[in-house]
Amino acid sequence: MTAITLDRRVELTIRSLILGVLITLVFTAANVFLGLKVGLTFASSIPAAVISMAVLRMFSGATIWENNIVQTVASSAGTLSSIIFVLPGLVMIGWWTGFPFWTSFLVCGLGGILGVMYSIPLRRALVTNSDLPYPEGVAAAEVLKVGSGAGSDAAGAAAEGKAGLQVVLVASLASAGVYVLSKTRLMAEEFTKFFPVGGGVGAAGTSFSLALFGAGHLVGATVGIAMLVGLLIAWGVLTPVLTSMVPMTGDMGEFATGVWRTKVRFMGAGAIGVAALWTLGRLAAPLWKGLTGALAAQARRSAGDAASLDITERDIPIGIVASVSVVALAPLAWLLWSFLSTATAAGPGLASAGAIGLIGGALVYIVIVGFLVAAICGYMAGLIGSSNSPLSGVGILAVLGASLLLVLARATLAPEAGPVLVAFALFVTAIVFAVATIANDNLQDLKTGQLVGATPWKQQAALIVGVIAGALVIPPILSLLNEAYGFAGAAGATADALPAPQATLISSLAKGVLQGDLDWSLIGIGCLIGACIVAIDEVLRLTGKLRLPPLAVGIGIYLPMTTTAPVVIGALCGWAFDRWADGRPAGAIIKRMGVLLASGLIVGESLLGIAVAFVIVVTQNQNPLALVGEAFEGPAILVGIAVSVAVMAWLYAFSAAQGKKANI
Repeated sequence: MTAITLDRRVELTIRSLILGVLITLVFTAANVFLGLKVGLTFASSIPAAVISMAVLRMFSGATIWENNIVQTVASSAGTLSSIIFVLPGLVMIGWWTGFPFWTSFLVCGLGGILGVMYSIPLRRALVTNSDLPYPEGVAAAEVLKVGSGAGSDAAGAAAEGKAGLQVVLVASLASAGVYVLSKTRLMAEEFTKFFPVGGGVGAAGTSFSLALFGAGHLVGATVGIAMLVGLLIAWGVLTPVLTSMVPMTGDMGEFATGVWRTKVRFMGAGAIGVAALWTLGRLAAPLWKGLTGALAAQARRSAGDAASLDITERDIPIGIVASVSVVALAPLAWLLWSFLSTATAAGPGLASAGAIGLIGGALVYIVIVGFLVAAICGYMAGLIGSSNSPLSGVGILAVLGASLLLVLARATLAPEAGPVLVAFALFVTAIVFAVATIANDNLQDLKTGQLVGATPWKQQAALIVGVIAGALVIPPILSLLNEAYGFAGAAGATADALPAPQATLISSLAKGVLQGDLDWSLIGIGCLIGACIVAIDEVLRLTGKLRLPPLAVGIGIYLPMTTTAPVVIGALCGWAFDRWADGRPAGAIIKRMGVLLASGLIVGESLLGIAVAFVIVVTQNQNPLALVGEAFEGPAILVGIAVSVAVMAWLYAFSAAQGKKANI
């Protein structure tokens, strides 16, 4: 009989699950807001580990493995919240006017559980038998080791834990304060300067968001430079060239932004698609090895030899994985039927016999493509970290695949079925995306577990708890932000509408394919750019020196300039801070303080964004904190520059001082 071998270590406990869930709720809310605002989310493993160690230290018997369970549960916040890269598209196309709680919950929950199941046979290929760096997983393991006293004295571990918690809190308060100041309009949130370039238009600008700066610190210099290359391609080459080919109409800024939004971003999508496919091609052999390893482990369990497996090799048995994956198809089928057959203001539902074929095809698509994207995302997490993984690139491939398949089905359906097919393509993509996001995170967590000697099956069970907790909080947060701000391009959106760049792009692709008006030439040009970047990166890889991650270049092309620029600045400043720390006695601790600083910047601004959204909904005032009008824009930009530079300089100095203080 298949069973999971138990051990008596303090690892998977009720208190670790409760603490992990509480942290998950906070970080999920923060990530939803950040993702909708700037198209990026952050991994919450490290700040969760720091908070966990500070809290569990007050109880007797806490272990490094118990703290690892807390960060495993909480880390789902940084990944499942990425569902907002797709789900708001249903509001943008007018199919939904809000986010039905149970439907949204099931999309996140069922997709997330499948993501956990799919990542289990991938663990051996991408963690155990792989030399992928897993930057965030390794960093989280180091934080756990130091904070739990592994390899150091208890006093030193306690000192670093206390210092780290102070850095997170101070950075969160500073980031929140700067965000509030920007909402008063005494300080600008961003600025962009457009200027003639030859016969076209170029631009330069940035956001003063400290959350984005923190994200840049976390992604590192390699990804930051690659995003800078993408930014230069978009605004230094493509936009000037394309704007020079048509007569300028209206305001220069609106004209250039329109060209970038309707043309250049689709080229970026093509570049990301090529990079993602290249990643998949390189995964074939290790994936097969991992699957055969999982089957071999199952055979050993069946033969009664489970005890001989090292504790770090004990996954949820492959038989249970297969059973859960199959059982999950029943509620998924009902969910697809419910969505497809329900009419909305945008058009009638589809309850004919043809719907059964669509549901069957969608289930097959979710199973097969879900596993493939789980592999891609797991590899990307290992290569550049969960925070840096361009999950939206996978979403682009998934929505293109779903839409192209539905084009074939459309010929057999009534003409009025067009709107529901677009919505159905997005809905199926959302489920696949939920699979992808959790697989992206789970393998990072399992790498951390491997380094601290944790039990994989306990982490996998803990992540399911985190998935359910995250799925409960995402729908109400989305509804709150939709009511307060709306989404760019959706009906009723305000002037402060959240850009939701990935959802905008993915919904545009679905409409373009199914309505037959997608400009494939733009995608093709982007594919050529992506192929060139892949070739350059491969040459650099062979030299063993620099790297130019193609996915990061693609992100730099299609994310807004004011989103990309502060990430690049943060990456370069973070690199400089780490190089400075390398020459100091407490260098390793100071660098870890930098990571916690960056995490605090993200959390503070994001949570204040949620709070301001609540105030907007209650007061029905889109600018409830504004103290001055648009006439103050010029001075506000200068204030933004001064405040951002001063605050970040002080925070880096404070973090370094805390690192030195903890070096006892």
